[in-house]
Amino acid sequence: MQFRKKALAKLQSPEELDVPLRYARPQGRLVLAVTVAVMAAAAFWAGTGSVSSKLTASGILTHSEGSYLLQTPFAGQVTGVLAKEGELLPPGAPLLEVATDRGSRTVRAVAGGRVTTLSARTGAVLATGADVATVEKVRDPGEPLVALLYVTGGSAAAVPVGARVDLDVQSAPRQRFGVLRGRVRAVGRTPQTPAQLTGFLGDPRLAARFTRQGNPVAVLVQLERAGTRSGYRWSSDDGPPYTVDSTTPVTAAVHLSAQRPVDWLLP
Repeated sequence: MQFRKKALAKLQSPEELDVPLRYARPQGRLVLAVTVAVMAAAAFWAGTGSVSSKLTASGILTHSEGSYLLQTPFAGQVTGVLAKEGELLPPGAPLLEVATDRGSRTVRAVAGGRVTTLSARTGAVLATGADVATVEKVRDPGEPLVALLYVTGGSAAAVPVGARVDLDVQSAPRQRFGVLRGRVRAVGRTPQTPAQLTGFLGDPRLAARFTRQGNPVAVLVQLERAGTRSGYRWSSDDGPPYTVDSTTPVTAAVHLSAQRPVDWLLP
């Protein structure tokens, strides 16, 4: 049996203690150092850094007391319309004259406010309980607007009072005027039913729109005032060169509380 000389020499001196041991090449040490540095930076950021998130919600500009749907208590034909859309009325002000089988009767405002919609027209025949107008409960035309947002019950719990809100207003294109600024003033405790939304908004169609994904929680947003034409602060310098109206739809981005990345890993 023949053996190679190199193999025999290996058997005779198996440990080669006089030969230096190379643990890693210089390139390997560089890669290791970079990896350790990146991991250390990531750990530091996870413990001291913060990440903010946003919640998107639909809503509407309105006044704090909402609106109500005025219905006629009389059946008959409208013979006169005594108010106009946009008019500010005191409590008990006449809106319609209706000819009934018991003579002419007057439909009056239940509470004072501004007429936002007037659906009854002269000559229309009304049944008892028919919708004739929507009246916004506002005493002063200069009373500031608020934004009312409707978010799902599970998401509402994450909305803190005081959170910053950016509002995309339908009547003021974002590309030209930016977003309307506001702060969360209050968060509802329980979800709103369609009947409750209709009672506050005075519009069953809006109530149906906001309840498509279930009964939502109301979030009240106070708009930030400024010396602009609209009277409110925008992300642009001046905002739109006109006032924004109540009942204008908005889409909101609510800035939620910042969290440390390490919190996501903790139970």
